[in-house]
Amino acid sequence: MMIKEMELYLHIPFCVRKCAYCDFLSWAADEKIRQKYVDALIKEIKGYGNIYHDRVKISTIFVGGGTPSVLTGEQIRHICGALRQSFQISEDAEITMEINPGTVTDEKLCLWRQAGINRLSIGLQSVNNEELKMLGRIHTYEEFLDTYGAVRRQGFQNVNIDLISAIPGQTLESWKETLAKVAELEPEHISAYSLIVEEGTPFYQRYKGSGKITKKTEDSLQSGEGTDRYLPLPDEETERSIYESTGELLKRYGYSRYEISNYAKEGYACRHNLGYWERKDYLGIGLGASSLVNHTRYHNTADYKKYMRGIKEQKDIREEIEELSRSDEIEEFMFLGLRETRGVSAAEFEKQFGKTITEVYGKELKKLESRNLLVCAGDRIYLTKRGVDISNTVFVEFL
Repeated sequence: MMIKEMELYLHIPFCVRKCAYCDFLSWAADEKIRQKYVDALIKEIKGYGNIYHDRVKISTIFVGGGTPSVLTGEQIRHICGALRQSFQISEDAEITMEINPGTVTDEKLCLWRQAGINRLSIGLQSVNNEELKMLGRIHTYEEFLDTYGAVRRQGFQNVNIDLISAIPGQTLESWKETLAKVAELEPEHISAYSLIVEEGTPFYQRYKGSGKITKKTEDSLQSGEGTDRYLPLPDEETERSIYESTGELLKRYGYSRYEISNYAKEGYACRHNLGYWERKDYLGIGLGASSLVNHTRYHNTADYKKYMRGIKEQKDIREEIEELSRSDEIEEFMFLGLRETRGVSAAEFEKQFGKTITEVYGKELKKLESRNLLVCAGDRIYLTKRGVDISNTVFVEFL
């Protein structure tokens, strides 16, 4: 039997407190609820192990959330132990876990390393403490520095730092300060995402809703802080300058952009995320986790009670199961692949779909190239700098 490569994603839906901009599937929970969820997660892992153990080899694992580091070190160790018992994991597998300052201890770091975690992604977002308060983060920049120092002392040699730009009240100068201070720490990877004001968050109610702040919304912000702390979002010109300056500044520190929002030292691009953009099969485990397996896309239920009941009673917890058509896969190949700075391969397109890329998208490629949004050079097709700036406009052409 041919063994297929697969990626794993595990979702830990817990955090200390919900940030004002966050629309991820996460909430604060007590230790009893967290332990019950860990037990259910391990049961789901073992169930998939019965199916996939002899059929797939796991190349990357990503533990995301929420804030996975709110779990105890022993809980993470038990989860990783169940993974190793249930799946064949490559010796050189990239195993990432998201962590936040304020939830990390030396004991946890030691147990994570023992469990095989070899890459950490730290949620910093800004070096400016006022900006961190605006976002509703639970930590200061100084606390982040303590966490980063502990991570390095414990021997982690593959570290990402997450940043958010276009924060309310942020200026080009404050963003450059954040970038420079982070780059000087020399993490192997930096993710720099622009703030998106998502529906259902306190930020949405303030910036895109009626502007009226309810008691529930206020409670989700910093305890004891007033709504007068809201500052205006950066204007379009400032946001564009922030975006354009990011690549230029990080390049001077030795980082290369390999995807629209991600920068890495040589050899440290996130293999797990590259797998998503290259449409490798991935299995999502945990509440709300998404999967793409054998041309089928689905996600676990996002209803906590339904998830827990389904795991206990061994019922199907999958929702929105969609068999992808050839047309769906062609579209995804293009708009996901073009997120990478190296773009897509014409030869790989033909290998997968039995037609040349010009047969399917000749008109669109010619149009985008004439507008200086796309480059067709030999086997590779990739976005120009201008194309990256308005990438969503480009992607629409392939739908």
